[in-house]
Amino acid sequence: MNALPLMLAAVAVLAIGYRYYSAFLAARVLALDDGRATPAQLRPDGQDYVATPRWILFGHHFAAITGAGPLIGPVLACQYGYAPGFLWLVAGVVLAGGVHDFVILAASVRHGGRSLAEIARDELSPFAGALASGAILVVLVLAVAAMAFAVVNSMKQDAWGAFTLAATIPLAMIMGVWIRRGGERAIAPASAFGVLTLLAAVGFGGWAEALPAGAAPRLFLEHWFSLGPLGIAAAVAAYGFLASVLPVWLLLTPRDYLSSYLKLGTIALLVVGVIWVHPHLEAPAFSPYIHGGGPIIAGKLFPFCFITIACGAISGFHSLIASGTTPKMLAKESDARPIGYGAMLCEGLVGVTCLVAAAALHPADYYAINATTEVFAKLGLTPIDLHTLEREVGTALLGKTGGAVSLAVGVAKIFAGLPIVRDVPRVLAYWYHFAIMFEGMFILTTVDAGTRVARFMLQEAGGRLHPRLGGGRISVAAIATGAVVAAWGWLVIAALRDPRGMGVLWTLLGVANQLLAVIALTVASCWLVNEGKARYLPVTLVPLAWVAAVTFSGGALSIAGRYWQMVLVPSTRAMGLVCTLGIGTVMVCTAAIVAAAARRGLKSRATPAATATAP
Repeated sequence: MNALPLMLAAVAVLAIGYRYYSAFLAARVLALDDGRATPAQLRPDGQDYVATPRWILFGHHFAAITGAGPLIGPVLACQYGYAPGFLWLVAGVVLAGGVHDFVILAASVRHGGRSLAEIARDELSPFAGALASGAILVVLVLAVAAMAFAVVNSMKQDAWGAFTLAATIPLAMIMGVWIRRGGERAIAPASAFGVLTLLAAVGFGGWAEALPAGAAPRLFLEHWFSLGPLGIAAAVAAYGFLASVLPVWLLLTPRDYLSSYLKLGTIALLVVGVIWVHPHLEAPAFSPYIHGGGPIIAGKLFPFCFITIACGAISGFHSLIASGTTPKMLAKESDARPIGYGAMLCEGLVGVTCLVAAAALHPADYYAINATTEVFAKLGLTPIDLHTLEREVGTALLGKTGGAVSLAVGVAKIFAGLPIVRDVPRVLAYWYHFAIMFEGMFILTTVDAGTRVARFMLQEAGGRLHPRLGGGRISVAAIATGAVVAAWGWLVIAALRDPRGMGVLWTLLGVANQLLAVIALTVASCWLVNEGKARYLPVTLVPLAWVAAVTFSGGALSIAGRYWQMVLVPSTRAMGLVCTLGIGTVMVCTAAIVAAAARRGLKSRATPAATATAP
C-alpha cells in the first residue's frame, strides 16, 4: 500500500479533532477563562512559577511529553502490521490522549499548579492521594530509566550524535539568560541564534567524522564524545541532575524550546517527505503475529499492541508534566488548549510518521534489525536491502534491537528520497546520524522533565513531614534530585547488564505508564463531578474503561509470563523482583483508587435520593 492516503487521513482527522473536539472541551467541559489568575501570576518565584509566552511553553511542554514512546513504540508495534497501530494512534490521540492531557492541565491550574497526587488528595481523599503518590513515583522512576536506557542504546560509540546532543546544553543556557534579560523582544533573536548554532553543530559533527583518522577535529570528537554505555549513562545522569536543580528558565525550558524547533521541524519535513516520496508500505496491514509468538513482542495483538504504542495515543506520564512544570508556567488559561490538547495531537502525528517509516522497510530487513541475531536466524528470512543500507550508512545494523536504529534507517530512506538532497554524497549517512541525534533529543527532554517532576513530588511529601523539607531551598532540591537519579540510574545499569534489557524496560514502562493514565483519568472524572460537570463524564470515562481493560490484562500477563520467570533465574532475579514489585504496586494502587472513586460516585448519587425521601 502507498503511504500517502494514510498520512493525509491522519492529518485530516487530527485537524478536525483540534478544531471541534478541543473547542468543545475548552468551552463546555473546562470553561477556560482568561480572567482567572494562573499559578504563575499568583505566586511568581523566578524558579518554578514563571509566566511563559504561549509558544515557548508549547515548545517546552511538547519536548517534555514527547520522549521515546511515540518514536519507538509504533516501530516495535509494526510487528503486528501497520493497520492496528495506525487506527489506535489516530483514534486514541483525539479521544483519549488529548483529553487526558488537556483535562489534567486545566485541573492542575485550578489547583494552584499542584501535582496529580495532590489533586487526588483534594478530589478523592488523603488515602487516595498517598496511593497516587506511591504509584506515580514508581512510574516516574521506571519511565525515566527506560528513556535514559534508550539514549544510552542509541548514543553509545556515536561521537557525532553525542556531540550534537551535548551542544544543546550550553546553547540552551545562553538562550535562557538572553531571554531572561531581554524579555519577549529577545525571543526571536535568541531562537534564531539557537537553531542556527545547533544546525552548525550537526554539520560540524558530520564534517569532523568524515576527516582522516589523525585529523584534530576528528580526534577531539572521538576522545571526548565516543563513549561506551556506562559513560553515556553517567553523562545522562549528570544532565538529569542539573536540569532538575537549576532554575527552570536557565536550562530546562530553553533547551526544550530549542529542541522543539528541531523536533517539530523534522516531523514537518518527514510529513512532507512521506507526501512527496509516498513510499510503498512493505509491511502487511495485519501480520501473522497478531495471534502471538512474534520475534519482537511475544504477546498477542490485544493487549500488547496498545501497550507497546503507549505514548503516541495516550500516556500517563503526560499527566505528570501537565500537573508538574507546565501549569506553573501557564500565562493564561486559554493557552491550555494548544499546549494541553494541541501538543498531544502533534505527538500522535509523530507516532504515525514513525509507523510509516518502519512499515516502509522490507519485513526481512525490519526483523533483521529489531530481533536478536539468534531469533532472526530462526525466522528463515533473508535480508533484502540490509547490506546495502549498512554500506551507505557506514555502520552495522544487524541485531540493533530496540526500535531506534530501524526508525533512523526508515527516516533516512525517506529523507534521502527528496529531490533536493538525493544526489548529495553520503546523504544516507548524514540523514541516519541526524535521525539518531533527533531521537536522542526527543528522549532526553523526557528524562529532564521526569526527574524534575519526581523531585517536586518528593519535596511535597517531605513538606508534610517538616516545612523545611518542602521548601524551595537548593539543598533540599539537590537531595531529592539525587535520590531520584540514583533510583533510575540503578535500573539503567542493571538493564545494561541484561541482553534483554530494552525489552524488559519497555514492557515495564508501557504497562506502568498506561496504569498511570487510568489513575489520571479517574482523578479527572472525580474533579469534573465535584465541579458540577457530571453530564460530561463520558469524555473521561470512555477512554478510562478502554485503557483500564488493556493495562490490567497486560500487567497480569507480563507478571505471569515474563517477570516472575526472571525471578526464578539467579542472574536476572534482582531485575525480575524489581519489575514484579513495580508493576504489582502500581496495579494495586490503581485498582484501589478506581474503587475509591467508584464508591464515592455511587455515594454521591445515592445521597440526594435519600434526602428526598426523608420525612
